[in-house]
Amino acid sequence: MADTLVEICVDSPQGIAAAVGGGADRIELCAALALGGLTPSVGLMTAAAECGVPVHAMIRPRAGGFRWSHADLTAMRDEVVAVGEAGLAGIVIGALDDRGGLDLPALRALISDAAGLSVTLHRCIDLIDDRVMAMEQAIDLGIGCILTSGGAERAVEGLGELGRLIDRAAGRITIMPGSGITAATVDDLRGLSPLAIHAGCSVSVKEEADVVRLGFGPVDRRDTSEQAVRELIAKVRAW
Repeated sequence: MADTLVEICVDSPQGIAAAVGGGADRIELCAALALGGLTPSVGLMTAAAECGVPVHAMIRPRAGGFRWSHADLTAMRDEVVAVGEAGLAGIVIGALDDRGGLDLPALRALISDAAGLSVTLHRCIDLIDDRVMAMEQAIDLGIGCILTSGGAERAVEGLGELGRLIDRAAGRITIMPGSGITAATVDDLRGLSPLAIHAGCSVSVKEEADVVRLGFGPVDRRDTSEQAVRELIAKVRAW
C-alpha cells in the first residue's frame, strides 16, 4: 500500500510544533477545536506558513451548524483571501442549504476566492443523508478531498459508509476518514486503503482552577501531543 497521508488538526502554535515534530504530513489549522474548529487568526496562519509542511486552514466563522447567512459568507470569503495571503496551501470549507444538502452557490463563491489553493470539504457532509450525491457534487465543484466519518460519531463506526464512498469515488476525489482516530483505533481503517486520514492526537490538560472559575477555559482542555502523533504515524507506516 502506498503511504497514507496523515493530517493532524491543531489550534495553537504549540500544536503546530507537536504535529510537525511527530511527523505529520499535513496540518489542518483551526481555532477552538473544542467547538469543532473555527477559522484561525491571521497570526496563527502566519506562524503555520513557516512550519515546513502543507497547511490547510478551516474556514468557519462561528460554532454551530453550516447554514450560512450573507454576513457569514462575506466573512468567510475574506478569510479565504487571508489564507492565500498568508501563504498556506489550502482551505477546509462546508456549507449546507435549507434542504439539508450542499449549498452549491456558497461553495462556488468560496472556491472562486481560493484560486491556487487546495480545497477540502469538511464534515458538514456527515449531516447529509445522500453522501454519495454530495460527493458527486463536490467532484463537479473541483474539490479535491472530503473529510468524513461516514456519518458516524467516530470513523471506526462508519466503516461501511466510508468504504462505499471510497469505492464510488474511484480515485476521482480523496475520501479522508476522520473523527476519533488514534493509534489504538487506526488499524480498523486499514482495510479501506485510505489515501489520507485525519486525527487530532490530543491529550487532556488540567486547567488552573481560577482560569476555569472566571470563565476563561474549560476544566479540561486538550493539547496536541507530539508523542500521540508519532505513535499514530508509526502504526500507519506499518501498513
